[in-house]
Amino acid sequence: MGIVDDDIRRVREESDIVRIVTQHTQLKKVGRSWKGLCPFHNEKTPSFTVSQETGRYYCFGCQATGDSIEFLRQIENLDFVAAVETLASQSGISLRYTDKKEGKTRNRRKELVEIVAQAVDFYNKKLLDRDQQDARPAREYLKQRGLDGRIAEKFSIGWAPDSWDSLCKDLSISNEDLVASGLGGINKNGGQYDFFRNRILFPIFSEQGDPVAFGGRKLPNGDGPKYKNTSDGAEIYSKSQTLYGLNWAKEEAARVDELVVCEGYTDVIGCHEAGISRAVATCGTALTREHVRKMARFAKKVTLAFDADSAGQSAAEKAYEWESEFDVLFKVADLPDGQDPGDLAFSDPEELRRVIENAKPLMQFRVDRVLGKGDLDSKEGRAKAAIEAMKVVVEHPDQLIRDQYIVQIADKCLIGVDEVRRRASKENSTTEKERETSLEDISNNPVERMTVEYQALRMCIHKPEEVKDWFHPVLLSDPLSETIYEALNTSTNLHEANEMLGKEASDLLGRLSVEESEDDKALGVFSRLLSLAAERKAVELESLARQSGDLVEYQADISYLRRSVMELNQEGIHEIEAGLKLRSWLIDKSGV
Repeated sequence: MGIVDDDIRRVREESDIVRIVTQHTQLKKVGRSWKGLCPFHNEKTPSFTVSQETGRYYCFGCQATGDSIEFLRQIENLDFVAAVETLASQSGISLRYTDKKEGKTRNRRKELVEIVAQAVDFYNKKLLDRDQQDARPAREYLKQRGLDGRIAEKFSIGWAPDSWDSLCKDLSISNEDLVASGLGGINKNGGQYDFFRNRILFPIFSEQGDPVAFGGRKLPNGDGPKYKNTSDGAEIYSKSQTLYGLNWAKEEAARVDELVVCEGYTDVIGCHEAGISRAVATCGTALTREHVRKMARFAKKVTLAFDADSAGQSAAEKAYEWESEFDVLFKVADLPDGQDPGDLAFSDPEELRRVIENAKPLMQFRVDRVLGKGDLDSKEGRAKAAIEAMKVVVEHPDQLIRDQYIVQIADKCLIGVDEVRRRASKENSTTEKERETSLEDISNNPVERMTVEYQALRMCIHKPEEVKDWFHPVLLSDPLSETIYEALNTSTNLHEANEMLGKEASDLLGRLSVEESEDDKALGVFSRLLSLAAERKAVELESLARQSGDLVEYQADISYLRRSVMELNQEGIHEIEAGLKLRSWLIDKSGV
């Protein structure tokens, strides 16, 4: 489908390119040309030049060039036909189409848009008219939300009277147009009725600025659902493809390469009033693939400004797929608990701007939320947090990105990177049931660690004289082993120790108390416990060094531990006294 060539030529000739460009950037006449800052890239020295005589522009900075049609296409992300139609409408030019059927469809759309525009004006006047007493509760409610008359006029907010047909009477349109526009319907007696009654109305515009639908919010004491929106059955509206506020947001979005997505109409309005003019909202539906496709035309960063918990979850399922498909990056604004952008915009606009500015990539946000809820002050808590965080990380399809988060998790939880990678590999390849393993799976060497710690506990029970000079909690990493050691160390007999323990620890103590311990040798057990304890401490210090960025502060200790681990693994210890120096060092550094 195309537009007749003569009509395109006429649009080019009759469009004032200086007037069109100055809607987006200031121009100053220099000689016979006009110059200003380029609207297509950031610059401090004007390099954008417009010739009114030729009807063309050129940027000496980014080499953008074209005529009035091309300028509108670039600045508003329109296709060629839409750009020509927009300019033709501004100049009062009627267009002819090479495909008459398509031309009819486009003309039909214009007719319906004009009808909805009349409805926008009707409802807006009802709200703003102080003599309209039934609209008073709506005005008071909006004022409580920070939306005064100025804002209501700016965003064309309206009020639908509690009447069956007040709009129908005012418009006097055919039944077909009433239904097609989504503004009303026909009752069983053939009479017309309004679709919206007793509701505050937020007009929804296409990205070109055409009014296409309404979002209707009931008053706190009103009847029916909280929101009632124009039906998808309307010929000019599709909620899965429409973003509320995109007509206002697109210019700033293109300039800063970001769109901020909110949940509601008042959130968008609040953001715009707080200076965040790149905010949009989905129209009563979840974010869809078509929404993302449209947003990607205007910006490559999409910041979700939802409720903190729902933001991470609602987009997670498809977001990583969409990031790859449309070359966008999803970020999440970490809003204060219980606050939405609309409320924060009026109570603390500076805080809202800070939160949006500091939005995190979706994966980072989700990992931080998991780790933030974990108990990172205990070994068991760090293990649990790492496991839960890895369940989030393995959802990402890109291995390189996964690996970067693996390093973060390892540092935060003071666990070896290789072990977290092993866990990630297991999470990525096992079933959900298999993932619910015990916490020892996250240790540096689970089988050996648990065997050696069990051996040491067995010796506490069966050969206490052989372990009393060297056994210490600093050598243990399993909370259950620590609990049993503490009970044994503070009791006079096994029965008394058992009385101090919970079921799990009591069961383990019972098993260890009847196991053979003849093969447990003090030198071997102590040597292996030392090696594992030194390895854990080295991993912890390496993580702390990466977090602080000060490797020098930790380098000497890390080198000492790595050297000790290597010697222990190669030669072991030949007498207890040889390991006590390292044990004392570990005690001193651990504050145990």
